[in-house]
Amino acid sequence: MKILFVASEVTPFAKTGGLADVAGALPKTLKAQGHDVRIMMPFYAMVEKGGMVVRKGRKSASVMVGSTEKKGFLRQASLGEIPVYLIENKEYFAREELYGTAAGDYPDNHLRFSFFCRCVLELLKKMDFRPDIIHCHDWQTALVPHLLRHERKDDPFFTKTGVIFTIHNLAYQGLFPPETLTEMGLSKACFTMDNLEYYGKINLLKGGIIASDIVTTVSEGYCREIQTEEMGCGLHGVLHQRKDDLYGILNGIDNEEWNPAIDKDIMKNYSPASLSGKVVDKVGLQRQMGLDSSTDIPLIGMVSRLVAQKGFDLICELLPKLAAAPLQLVVLGSGEERYLKPFRDAKTAGARNIAFTSGFDNGLAPRIYAGSDIFLMPSQFEPCGLGQLIAMRYGSVPIGRRTGGLADSIVDPLDGDRQPNGFLFDEFTAEALWDAISRALNAYQDRTLWKKLMRRGMACDFSWHSSAQKYLELYRKALARRGSDA
Repeated sequence: MKILFVASEVTPFAKTGGLADVAGALPKTLKAQGHDVRIMMPFYAMVEKGGMVVRKGRKSASVMVGSTEKKGFLRQASLGEIPVYLIENKEYFAREELYGTAAGDYPDNHLRFSFFCRCVLELLKKMDFRPDIIHCHDWQTALVPHLLRHERKDDPFFTKTGVIFTIHNLAYQGLFPPETLTEMGLSKACFTMDNLEYYGKINLLKGGIIASDIVTTVSEGYCREIQTEEMGCGLHGVLHQRKDDLYGILNGIDNEEWNPAIDKDIMKNYSPASLSGKVVDKVGLQRQMGLDSSTDIPLIGMVSRLVAQKGFDLICELLPKLAAAPLQLVVLGSGEERYLKPFRDAKTAGARNIAFTSGFDNGLAPRIYAGSDIFLMPSQFEPCGLGQLIAMRYGSVPIGRRTGGLADSIVDPLDGDRQPNGFLFDEFTAEALWDAISRALNAYQDRTLWKKLMRRGMACDFSWHSSAQKYLELYRKALARRGSDA
């Protein structure tokens, strides 16, 4: 099969979240199975500054954004054996961040990503690369299926191309004022309830859901949740209408990138058969973060964006309790000031068992996974979550809320006859979270039991292999609808 991934971020070129990890890892698995896989993404300043090897291409495309012609230049890099095509336009993409600054989203995001989507389709024709499947991700790429369904419905080049659209987080929908419809060069006929219109605004994500052959989410649990009024973010009705074409596939992780046996960023390598190295990593992390060196005290790690979705209202409410408890807490992440300040205040108040590093550090993150005993993900909602999958790979026992991908991957000791690998709580309250933490701390005191939990998590297969097979089945289903048997 010829498969094109279209994404606004791809690891290791540019990343803000789990979308980039998926767009960087799933194509490698599909390529290894013999498919012709390629990737298209914007050429951000972050890519250039990151030192990635990017070659200038000879192709370019001029597309109309509203009444203005804009030009996109094709650059090329590689992800292993996978060609990565980057679309360059300095006006739109030569900026410090991908989507916005601390002050908010870039006000012209609708123009930036409508330009990107139009360039993708135009450059495919210039390259004469006719994909069997275009796999789009999140609202930034949602205009690709919309344009194929409407503006290019009679274009013979794309007649047999199937479109898969993956929702990584339904909360981000690409909402814009109605006047931006013409700014993006879209027909006013699209501004209807059964298309892009959403309570008087334009909703690009909705357009992608409606126009794609098949829609996926990143876990089975999240797939069920978003069809409910409570978790559907206003789109539950649209998703329910597409329920026969809606599938949940749990994300995987790259087992080559996340492997404590070979990870060069951690202090000492280890495996399920020999866990002694993890103790060295724990002490190394404690020293690096300025904590007391002790192998006996349970160390809780977090690598996360500091936002409401990730449960930081609960964490901040519990900070005084955590500061007084016989544990250590290490947090790495960037986010909202209202969540950053309590950690700074805890340090000022003299909390010696809490360490916080603002921002994202590619070297520190694996050291937290390797050095922590417990990994905390108290998310309000979690489409999939990669943190708990990586944590288990590194023998760090996860605590998560029973939602989305956390519920699909973590098994609690109270979950009947299933073999536990972590701890879950149900109600989104500080009390429920503290109860789960307390149960984990008690279990930690039984070293035999704890090592069983660690090894059980490390034995879980969260590689992309099985998930990739499920995507291939959906690709074939989409192609069958297009009358193709690729």
